[in-house]
Amino acid sequence: MPGPRQEYLEAFDEEDDVFAPRTPASAHAADAYASVTDWSAGAPAGIRSDDDDGDDAAPTGTPAPVKGAKGRTFTGIAAAAVTTVLAVLVAGQVTDDSGGADVQSQSATDQARDLRDSSSRANGRAPAPHAGAKPLTYDEKMGKTYPLGATFKGSGKFDAVPGIAQGPGTGQKFTYRVDVEQGLGLDAELFAEAVQKTLNDQRSWAHNGARTFERIYSGKPDFVITLASPGTTADWCAKSGLDTTVDNVSCDSAATERVMINAYRWAQGSETYGDKIHAYRQMLINHEVGHRLGYGHVTCDKDGGLAPVMQQQTKFLDHDGIRCRANPWPYPGS
Repeated sequence: MPGPRQEYLEAFDEEDDVFAPRTPASAHAADAYASVTDWSAGAPAGIRSDDDDGDDAAPTGTPAPVKGAKGRTFTGIAAAAVTTVLAVLVAGQVTDDSGGADVQSQSATDQARDLRDSSSRANGRAPAPHAGAKPLTYDEKMGKTYPLGATFKGSGKFDAVPGIAQGPGTGQKFTYRVDVEQGLGLDAELFAEAVQKTLNDQRSWAHNGARTFERIYSGKPDFVITLASPGTTADWCAKSGLDTTVDNVSCDSAATERVMINAYRWAQGSETYGDKIHAYRQMLINHEVGHRLGYGHVTCDKDGGLAPVMQQQTKFLDHDGIRCRANPWPYPGS
């Protein structure tokens, strides 16, 4: 096949040698769109982009030298021309792709956020609240239900809730400690606050200053109010001959120091109270502590009347044709 025309070859003399070793045009092109094609630069550390397969790596080394400008083949000229055209096309693409780098940066940010959120969900933790989010009040927390399985059995190990809460009255003082089983995932401080507020309410066993209840952290208390999984509750209630597996209830384990509050009921409530979870939790505390104070089970005896706090309201409200209304207090009219 005939070679290139002589006058074309002679146009590339030694003073203007386009094939002399120099920075390749492709290297300039890579610099021009590095922010677009360097996917690993915008991605979080340790995260490999789907497009990071090594194909975008910049060429290394320098072009191999050839003998004499006029002895170069037309193939080399064509390769140089193709390289130049590619560089122009890429530069044009970068110019036309307005905001391309911004889009990639946003994509990397979104990927990192999605990975963080996915990690939180996998660990069973909700994503951290936004900065400035208003914390829930006591009443708002007490009005929410929380996830906990009806057949869950925990470790059987307890942590005492730190701190003390002095009894506000001058009546007969009862000291108590609050223990929460490890691994429940429930708010131990909320539970302790609820016990103190409930027992010292005028409508509760502190009625008319007859009693006062004080939470302690060390020393020997009169009793220990314990929030425990259904399985652990059953174990401790069985020590006093009580079976809480029927209807998954709580108990006062009278043969021990523990008043057992079933964490499933605390977290999820009961059908008898519906969505009135705050009142149900007050009833749980008052009912089981009532047993510790010596009160037994009773039922309402008037159709449409309030159920006594010592009625087994987790199990039923209505009985023997009498319809009772839910009531969490020993002295509801106070």
